[in-house]
Amino acid sequence: MCSRTSVRSFTGRLSFAAALGALTGCAGLSPPQPSDPAPVTPEHWQAGRMEQQASVGGGTAVETWWTSFGEAGLDEAVETALADNLDVAAAAARVDAALEQARIAGAQLVPQVSSAFEGSRRRQNFIGLPIPSAEGQVLSNTSTTVGVSLDVSWEIDLWGRLRNTRAAGAALAQASAADLAATRLSLAGQVTKAWFALREAKEQVRLAQETLESRQKTSGQIRSRYERGLRSALDLRLALTNEANAEAVLTRLERGLDATRRQLQVLLSRYPAAATPAQSPPTGTVLPAPPELPPLGLPAELVARRPDLRATERRLKAAGLDVAAARAQLYPQLRLSASAGRLGQEIGDLADNDFSVWSLAEGLLQPLFQGGRLRAGVRLADARLRETAYRYAHQTVLAWAEVEKALAAETFLEATQEAVARAAEQAAAAEKLAARRYLEGLNDYLTVLETQRQATLARSQLITVSRQQLEARIDLHLALGGGLGLESTETSDYLTRELNQQ
Repeated sequence: MCSRTSVRSFTGRLSFAAALGALTGCAGLSPPQPSDPAPVTPEHWQAGRMEQQASVGGGTAVETWWTSFGEAGLDEAVETALADNLDVAAAAARVDAALEQARIAGAQLVPQVSSAFEGSRRRQNFIGLPIPSAEGQVLSNTSTTVGVSLDVSWEIDLWGRLRNTRAAGAALAQASAADLAATRLSLAGQVTKAWFALREAKEQVRLAQETLESRQKTSGQIRSRYERGLRSALDLRLALTNEANAEAVLTRLERGLDATRRQLQVLLSRYPAAATPAQSPPTGTVLPAPPELPPLGLPAELVARRPDLRATERRLKAAGLDVAAARAQLYPQLRLSASAGRLGQEIGDLADNDFSVWSLAEGLLQPLFQGGRLRAGVRLADARLRETAYRYAHQTVLAWAEVEKALAAETFLEATQEAVARAAEQAAAAEKLAARRYLEGLNDYLTVLETQRQATLARSQLITVSRQQLEARIDLHLALGGGLGLESTETSDYLTRELNQQ
C-alpha cells in the first residue's frame, strides 16, 4: 500500500508535466488541426434561476471545494483518500511514465554519443604457398588488433519530424497529468458522496429505530386493551404486523448502513471492515443544507476548467503533431556521423598518438518505394486526428450537459424539498390526530396505520431529498471541474526553466 507521503509527492510531478507545454511552443511548426466540429457555445447557462446565473463571476473558488460543506471530518477523509487511494497512485505512475516517454522522444534531437573498446586476435592460413624446408606445413599468420573509439551520430531535423515527435510526447505527458487531476477530482466527489450517503443511512436507521419503538409501544397498548376486552383481535394483529414490518425495515436499513461504511473504507484504501472508520460522520446529526452556489463561469470557460477536457485537448494537439511528423517521413533525412580513436596491435599502442584514426561521414536518405507504407502512415495519423477531434467535441457537449443537468437539479430538488417538508409536517399532525381519535373511538385502527405510514414515509423522503440536494451540489462542482485555483505564474515560470535546462 502506498504511503500518504509518497502519493502526495505526485502532485509536484503533475505540476511539472504542465511545464512540458514549453516544448510544444519550441517546435515552431504549424501542425494540421481539423475544423471544430463542436456546436456553437452558448453565451450563458440555460438552466437555473437568475440568482444562480448572477453567481457567474462572484466569489473565489478553490480547488478544495469539499471544504465549503463545513464538515471537518469530511475534509480529513478527502485528504486521506487523495493521499492513499491506489487509483490515484496508479494515475500518478502513468504521469511519470509519460514524462519519461516525452524525454525519450526529445533525446532524438541531440547528437548520440557512444564509446567502444574492441579487441580481437586472428589467424589466417595461406593455402598453396610453400614454406621452405617445411614440407607439408601450411603458411599462416596470427595478428592481434585492439582499438578504442568515440562515435557520434546526429540526424539533422530538416523537416521538423523529430521536433514534432518531441512536442507530441510533451502534449501526451500533459494529457496524463490532466488525467491524474481528473482522477483526483472524481475521487474527491466519490468520497464526499459516500460521506453524505453515510450521513443519510445513519439518519434513516435512527428514524427506523424511533418508528420501531413507537410501533412496539402502540402494540403493547393495544394488547393491554385487548386483554381487557376493549380492542378486537384484528386490531392486535394489525399492530403486531406493523411492529414486525418496522423491525424488517430497520434490519434492511442497517444492512445499507453497513455497506455504505465499507464503501467509504474502500475509497480510503483501507480494509472494508464493518467497524466505523475514523473519518466517519458523527451519529445523531442532521444533514447540512447545501452551501452557497460556487462561481459558475461561462460555458466557453469550461474547457479550461475541466481536467478531462484538458486531457483530450492535449491529445488532440499530439494527434496534430503526429500528422506533421508522419508527413515529414516522406522527405529526405540528413544524417551525420563521426568517429575518432586509436587502433593498434597492443594495448600500449592506444596511448600512442601515432595510432590515431578518425572518420567523418554524412548521408542523405530519401525513401523511394515503401509499398505505400509511408503515405498510409500519413492517412492513419490524419484519421486519428479526426477521431480525437470528434471525441473532444462530444466530450465538450457532455460536459455542458452535466452542468445544465446539475443546475436544473438544484431548482427541482429545492422545490421538492419544500413540498416534502410540508407533507412531513401535515403527516405528523395527521398521525397525532388519528391516534387521539382512535383512543376516543372515533375512527378505526386502519386509519391510524395509514397515518403512521404516511408520516414515516414523509420523514424518510425528507432525509433522502436533503442528501440528494447535497449530491446535486457535488455534481455541480464536478461538472464545473472542481475549483478555479490555478497554478501561479511564478511557479509555471520556474517549472519551464527547469525543463529547458534538461
